Amino acid sequence: MFEGFAERELETERGVIYARVAGTGPPLLLLHGYPETHLMWHAVAPLLAERFTVVVADLSGYGDSLRPVPAGDHSPHSKRALARDQVQAMASLGHQRFAVAGHDRGGRVAYRLALDHPGRVSALAVLDIVPTAEVWARAGDRLLLVYWHWGFLAQPAPLPERLIAGDPVAFFDHHLRSIGLGREARRYPEAVMAAYRAQLDDASVVQAICEDYRAGASVDREHDEADRGRLIDCPVLALWAGRGALELLYDDVLSVWRSWARDVRGRRMDASHFLVEDCPEEVARELITFLGSLASTNGQTS
Repeated sequence: MFEGFAERELETERGVIYARVAGTGPPLLLLHGYPETHLMWHAVAPLLAERFTVVVADLSGYGDSLRPVPAGDHSPHSKRALARDQVQAMASLGHQRFAVAGHDRGGRVAYRLALDHPGRVSALAVLDIVPTAEVWARAGDRLLLVYWHWGFLAQPAPLPERLIAGDPVAFFDHHLRSIGLGREARRYPEAVMAAYRAQLDDASVVQAICEDYRAGASVDREHDEADRGRLIDCPVLALWAGRGALELLYDDVLSVWRSWARDVRGRRMDASHFLVEDCPEEVARELITFLGSLASTNGQTS
């Protein structure tokens, strides 16, 4: 996996962001979701590196990146703070302006990056999410059943951490596998699944995951509500899973995003929530098509 990619430890004010880098052309940052690491892009990143300078990073708190120190207001794990880490990591590579694509939690970091640092983001792709403020504003009985882990992981420490530690295998198998992780067996190498599973044995990662969701239920929501009505300036691509929860919960996903961005396009994909791994070639084609018309501009400003 990641043949031809260089491993990099990128310095930021808070510590090191781990990334793999390859390719030439306009810079493109790829961000993963929960409970994954940069490895979720293993089949997509090489295809994109044929056209772009691809930076595949671990989010703060996950994988081999820095572990923020928790705080009472959860701000060290806010998407604002995680986005700032990625901006600094990209700057350390010389990329002042770049495109960013994020799945799940990485998508939340990506759109916050576009809102907080509009001059840095040339294009944004958000995969299988709607904005955090919309999740909470539209919450109902379906959310409690389908997105139950949002409330569970956001409970005060150390309840969710200790419950996960009690049986991490059961949590992984009956929660994460049940929503599609690993279901398309040929798409999920054993080493990748083992790496995801191992994260739940690392108390620092489990703490970061819970803090990530606590931030989502508090400070992230506050930041989004403060920005409600303000539109993301760069073009936005929204892709979502037809076998996921978004259509069940929000019906017209694009209409949700159109209240947050000026230029939105996108479509449903026949995949589980883990669409990047379920259909990597299709995701790569969508990103290449979306970013292709912007490539020359990105290259001039990187």
